[in-house]
Amino acid sequence: MTILRIAFAALAAVPVMAHAAADCEAHPREQWMKEADLKAALVDAGYTIKKFKIDGNCYEMYGHNEKGQRVEIYMDTVTGRPVKAFIE
Repeated sequence: MTILRIAFAALAAVPVMAHAAADCEAHPREQWMKEADLKAALVDAGYTIKKFKIDGNCYEMYGHNEKGQRVEIYMDTVTGRPVKAFIE
């Protein structure tokens, strides 16, 4: 989980990107990280989750970062690492 915290903390430096769906790798469902574990890692990294869902082959989270900025993050379903992020 420490690696995930570092990855989510690094998102603060990510510039705002144009909104377009992320291209996540497809993995068998039995390999997916539990949603509860990924949500806990996001909260530990300082995020407030408004909505968490599955979007194609990605986990997707809408919420706010530790600075109060609105964020949308697409994450790999196995590793939980961010694939694409939007910060407003």
